[in-house]
Amino acid sequence: MVIKMSEISKALEECGALQFGEFTLASGAKSDYYINIKKASTNPRVLYLISQLMAEKMQAEGICPDRIAGVVLGSIPLAAALSMATGIPFVMVRKEQKSHGTMKLIEGDLVKGDKVLVVEDVITTAGSSVQAISTLRENGAVVTEIMTVVDREGGGKENLAGIGVSLLSLIKGSEIVKGRR
Repeated sequence: MVIKMSEISKALEECGALQFGEFTLASGAKSDYYINIKKASTNPRVLYLISQLMAEKMQAEGICPDRIAGVVLGSIPLAAALSMATGIPFVMVRKEQKSHGTMKLIEGDLVKGDKVLVVEDVITTAGSSVQAISTLRENGAVVTEIMTVVDREGGGKENLAGIGVSLLSLIKGSEIVKGRR
């Protein structure tokens, strides 16, 4: 199944993920648009489209990880959907350690030396992604690529390159909002 970028852009708009107004992003930056991927990842049709696009991009780029990693909470549905689309197990990376239970920062099976593809919903500066990659690497993972639904083009690609990680995106923010402002 080949899904065109225009389909994902249209799906994000139709499900209400694309919003205009005044927003403060997780990075602290101000923006006149917001992409709420949670609106998309809770919609089965759009989540399916995203998982298929990610699987196709993995194949086109020759990416064959041992594990897929999602960062709690936003990218967990994406990691689970991509895991189902590819048959590759996934792990969940917490942003902070819980004070009860196993107190693990990573949930799921991760073996030292596993090649891990991190998936994200939206990347602006990649601050939380860098933190998740650090956690994975501290636990023995090899991380060289990250895939996001939307790259807001806010320096994330450069910040990730600085730690030896390539950013792959399904669509750029500028492509989504082109002609819609």
